[in-house]
Amino acid sequence: MDQDMVLRARVQLLSANRRVVRGAEGLWIYRLLTQVEPEAYGSKLAYVLVEAAASPRVRELPARRRALLDEAVAVATALGAANPYRAKVLGRALAARRELDGSQAT
Repeated sequence: MDQDMVLRARVQLLSANRRVVRGAEGLWIYRLLTQVEPEAYGSKLAYVLVEAAASPRVRELPARRRALLDEAVAVATALGAANPYRAKVLGRALAARRELDGSQAT
């Protein structure tokens, strides 16, 4: 892992001054930091992935939306059972994926 990139991601996260960084910046930050500290950043990554899948740009791209939601489910599933956010983000990711499956079936 490139420690300079990790440091850059941490600085961007701190300078954002928000509870959750959203959008492409959030995806980049949380994807990188989840590799280093999955229990600390995995729930935020899953949250931002589900949010990205619901964005107007992605809603019209089912394959991209599916990939984001599959990643969110995988990240949330990998969180430890003791993680206080695991159930919430996993439930949200699974619900979004079920919604996608239902909309593609019609």
